Amino acid sequence: MSFMVMSQTELLHELEPVVAGELDRHLKVAKEWFPHEYVPWSEGRNFDGIFDGDAWQESDSTIPEAARVSLIVNLLTEDNLPSYHHEIATTFGRDGAWGTWVGRWTAEEGRHAVAIRDYLTVSRAVDPVALERARMVHMEGGFQTEYGTMLQQLAYVSFQELATRISHRNTGKASGDPNCERLLAKIAADENLHMLFYRNLLKAAFELDPNQTMRAITDVVTTFQMPGTTIEGFTRKAMVIAHEGIYDLRLHLDDVLMPVLRQWAVFDKTNLDGDGAKARDELAAFLDKSETTAARFVERREARRAREAAMR
Repeated sequence: MSFMVMSQTELLHELEPVVAGELDRHLKVAKEWFPHEYVPWSEGRNFDGIFDGDAWQESDSTIPEAARVSLIVNLLTEDNLPSYHHEIATTFGRDGAWGTWVGRWTAEEGRHAVAIRDYLTVSRAVDPVALERARMVHMEGGFQTEYGTMLQQLAYVSFQELATRISHRNTGKASGDPNCERLLAKIAADENLHMLFYRNLLKAAFELDPNQTMRAITDVVTTFQMPGTTIEGFTRKAMVIAHEGIYDLRLHLDDVLMPVLRQWAVFDKTNLDGDGAKARDELAAFLDKSETTAARFVERREARRAREAAMR
């Protein structure tokens, strides 16, 4: 069975009823929550400056270094919400069910940076001056997607929302602070619902244009980067996070890529031909290569940990 290649405008139009249904489902299962309830305000005290408090020093923080680094990366990533809103509003539009979703998603995402920053400031987990300077630099740079089609963007956010959920949850666990873990678990629940929305939309796109959808998925999987890659010193920060096991290629492959790909049943599709079939072959080869790379990373990390333990 051959399918006619649909334009992005046609796909947007055809997917609108699915968006409306997914939006209704989302609103029924999403639970209202308030960032201020997850911040231990009684632990806070003034910093130096206007209120003549105490300057931040590293001994103020009770959070392990890797968790601190991850908290900063996660927060700076959330800070770029204005750019993300612009990207999806430009791609999906501001009218109808698509526009309603864009607004709802933006509103839900907006509380994440508020809550994390309040927690970090009150708990003195990180240097607030350095954090603000990093925010200025990162937000001035903004974020621009490298993907030019709606299907590519849907594929990207399907994976990215799940990756963010896992990063938040594992950061909370690595913090050793029940307040931090509780907050990040709540944020991760939002991210999971967002992932389900986008994942289900792309699943519906497979019914409309399977070959083009398959190509979009392969294009994204083989070039995927988290939106925080433009953060200053990201490569070093990412290595710290990976070595701690908060987020690494093994997790990306096992807990992000493969679960979503299984949900879409990409390797069970019988209606792919031409570029769609070629894209699936490319995806399979990439996943095999990633498996080898992930296994080697884990081996090296375990050997490194063994050496460090022997030196103690």
